[in-house]
Amino acid sequence: MRKSLFLSVACLLLVLSVSAQIPALERVEPMFWWVGMKNPNLQLIVHGNDIASRKVELNYPGVQLVSVHKVENPNYLFVDLRIFSGAVPGTFPIKFTKAGEKPLTYQYALKKRSLSANQAQGVTNKDLIYLIMPDRFSNGDTKNDSVAGMREQGINRAKMFSRHGGDIQGVMDHLDYLKDLGVTAIWLTPAIENDEPSASYHGYAVTDHYKIDPRYGTNALYKEFVEKCHKMGMKVVMDLVHNHAGTEGYTIQDMPMKSWVHQWPKYTTSNFRDAAVMDPHASPADKKKMLDGWFDHRMADMNENNPYVQNFLTQNHIWWVEYSGVDGFRLDTYPYNDPQYMSDWAVKVKAEFPHLSIFGETLVWSAANQAFFTEGNTVNRGFDTHLPGVTDGVWKEAVYEALNGKEGWTDGVNRLYSVMAQDFLYKDATKNTIFLDNHDMSRFLSVVGEDITKYKSGMAMLMTMRGVPQMYYGDEILMKNFSNPDGLVREDFPGGWPGDKDNKFSAKGRSDKENDAFNYVRTLANYRKHTTALQTGKMMQYIPEEGVYVYFRYDAQKTVMVVYNSREKEQTISTARYSERINGAQKALNVVSNETIDLSKLTLPAKATLVLELIPNNTH
Repeated sequence: MRKSLFLSVACLLLVLSVSAQIPALERVEPMFWWVGMKNPNLQLIVHGNDIASRKVELNYPGVQLVSVHKVENPNYLFVDLRIFSGAVPGTFPIKFTKAGEKPLTYQYALKKRSLSANQAQGVTNKDLIYLIMPDRFSNGDTKNDSVAGMREQGINRAKMFSRHGGDIQGVMDHLDYLKDLGVTAIWLTPAIENDEPSASYHGYAVTDHYKIDPRYGTNALYKEFVEKCHKMGMKVVMDLVHNHAGTEGYTIQDMPMKSWVHQWPKYTTSNFRDAAVMDPHASPADKKKMLDGWFDHRMADMNENNPYVQNFLTQNHIWWVEYSGVDGFRLDTYPYNDPQYMSDWAVKVKAEFPHLSIFGETLVWSAANQAFFTEGNTVNRGFDTHLPGVTDGVWKEAVYEALNGKEGWTDGVNRLYSVMAQDFLYKDATKNTIFLDNHDMSRFLSVVGEDITKYKSGMAMLMTMRGVPQMYYGDEILMKNFSNPDGLVREDFPGGWPGDKDNKFSAKGRSDKENDAFNYVRTLANYRKHTTALQTGKMMQYIPEEGVYVYFRYDAQKTVMVVYNSREKEQTISTARYSERINGAQKALNVVSNETIDLSKLTLPAKATLVLELIPNNTH
């Protein structure tokens, strides 16, 4: 790590010593654009050795050169264009001229927008998201395991913080497995280039916003991946990082201006306290440290108050949707971003792609803290964030408490009931993403003490409650471990590498216990896929009694009753209390076992959950 990047304002200003190594015209971004966008304005970032000493010229019908901005670093120009509605697709030269020197020319392309109905279709509560860390899922192309010129070379599967070689092709090779499981949407942790010298596998320190990491594949392969998913009836979620960027990226190594990132007299880490953002009594210093402090030495904190940074990020994200056709964005570390910018960002992105879905990572401690970041100004924030949903970590913690905790007025299963009762805080709680674990936390199976009954109960709740359910790769085959350190929950999926001893992608390679778990998840996931009551239906819950929690999901087509016994002993209960929702039904189908049972009384094993589809009395 170059200390000059973060130790002082003076040293953070510019790293101009590398100028001589930069080509005269190093890059233009976005590399190309499209005609017919809702926003006619486009700002190009041009990087090259002393490029600011040159004049910009272009001539193309329907394209106006509005202005050229010179900034502190002469290696940059920011070029404002207006692309009028009458512009047609084509290529034209942008010339950078200087008296006495040969002009530099960039051939800029304006493309036709995609009219595919599959593009940016949105990931909703009708879907089941499967989260994959590409480096740890499957190595489909061994030729890209090591790429010349990149700072981290080779793979070492024996070391948890090294690259293991998984890639996009590996994910594509196993789409049939995911479709069979019942998955309808795939979320990859960032596949964008992370050219950092170590731990570059995780993807959250971006060094080239417009480039898929070559160890994962190419931009073209990523686009092919999205298209293949769409053809198979699955969607793709792209993971975005607004808040920070890898320190080895060109905009950090050779910053356009000192205000490109947040500056501190000495390296300062965020306090990671989201309450400082929402606290009406908060110290301004605390709030500044929360929002402007760096996440890590190798993750420079982007200054989203800078209009050039805003344009750079927003246009990049719009570019990826139009280029690849992804269906949704997961927004990393959402609370650490500038609130007004993120609201503006969402408006601009949704203007281009009205059906695109967006959910923000908000790993906070209460439903009110989560709701603070969501759209609609429902908790008196003072403005609309335009963020439809969040990662519902509070729901996850409530499920853990329901499975592991001791029963009490607000403890045990009553915690889950209470969290669901607070859905009034959200404009639309069904847009929250519910989950049991992910790449940053202990695996679900380990949290419930490897108790298979508890595991099944949690999976049943995940598949039947409101919101957009998200699984973490390998949960269905009982992958386990505690996040201490996080590399332990990012292990390779067995069978994803040539020569693996076991192949868990195949039933033959799984143990009886693993197949039982896999089949349980597959049964519920595929049932959910074909049951609108579990997707968009209403929910009615009952206050837990004797440790038994009952809720219903229902619409005009079906009513599904979910019953969880939180106690450590078997119980038999009467269902008379739930008659208003049972509505006269006397029998039900056990969705997992496919058995028809009598509804008047239910026998509930300890810690078990029943998923029951009510059979109307008029059904013969």
